[in-house]
Amino acid sequence: MSTAEVSKRRAWVMAARPQTLPAGSAPVIVGAGLALHDGVFAPLPWLAALAGALLIQVGTNFANDYYDFVNGADTEDREGFTRVTAGGLIPPGQVKLAMIGTYGLAMAVGLYLVAVGGLPILVVGLSSIIAGVLYTGGPYPYGYRGLGDLFVFVYFGLVAVTGTYYVQWVVENGVGAFPTGLPTGLPVVEPLLASLPAAALSTCILVVNNVRDRETDAATGKRTLAVMLGYRWSRVEFLSLVVLSYAVPVAFALDPDYGAWALAPLASLPLAASVSRTVLTRTDGDALNPALERVGQTLFAHSLLFAAGLAAPALL
Repeated sequence: MSTAEVSKRRAWVMAARPQTLPAGSAPVIVGAGLALHDGVFAPLPWLAALAGALLIQVGTNFANDYYDFVNGADTEDREGFTRVTAGGLIPPGQVKLAMIGTYGLAMAVGLYLVAVGGLPILVVGLSSIIAGVLYTGGPYPYGYRGLGDLFVFVYFGLVAVTGTYYVQWVVENGVGAFPTGLPTGLPVVEPLLASLPAAALSTCILVVNNVRDRETDAATGKRTLAVMLGYRWSRVEFLSLVVLSYAVPVAFALDPDYGAWALAPLASLPLAASVSRTVLTRTDGDALNPALERVGQTLFAHSLLFAAGLAAPALL
């Protein structure tokens, strides 16, 4: 489909990149599963965390579309999904306004989360938005300096899962409005460990994206980790992240409090194996664009199964 045939509504959907939304929702789902296991599931904070995560994801997508165009990183040789700013589908100013508006909505949702979660959530929320903008924006976009993978691992895994669990825990334990620090008795190890699969598979999405774009990124001076590592070590990174995502459920299963239910994510292994074969053998957009969506599907399936496995001992 040529850019001239794309409707305005379709262009905005393309800019929002709904295929990336599993990276926003998956860690929040895992946070719910762990909260159910611990008897601290709180629907309203969980829904607010989900809405905030999805809005930050979409806002970051708008930011990347806009700033990659401004920085000259999107060229005609790029093999990825169509970028609406570079493709002339939506004027740059409108995409920038959409970014600001979406982040503004995320901050509005965040007001409730800050009220119940206090200073820790305020720090997490603001840093998430700032990190999303500076990924490709600002004078020194860190996504162009090999730090994008670390950003995704931290914010779409560690921060998202532990933050989701935290806001539920403080509500269910009656901590009170706007705590200024982490409350006594708050579990830390289990939420961090549970966050690793979502962190790993979310990063896998970026690895596939950057392997596909390695040549064009290098030509435009965008030094992603894939540009720095090359194809072989980028594939090693990808496989290491996949292995981590399936090793963590095994670790939980060894704990009698969780048991064999925690092995539920292993049911998604065939999907992970299939997409891994593609990443190990292909570098072209014809293969890796569908692979991107399959990694997102793997992330979502793994997270649903992991959440169900974590919650099962408390619900059955």
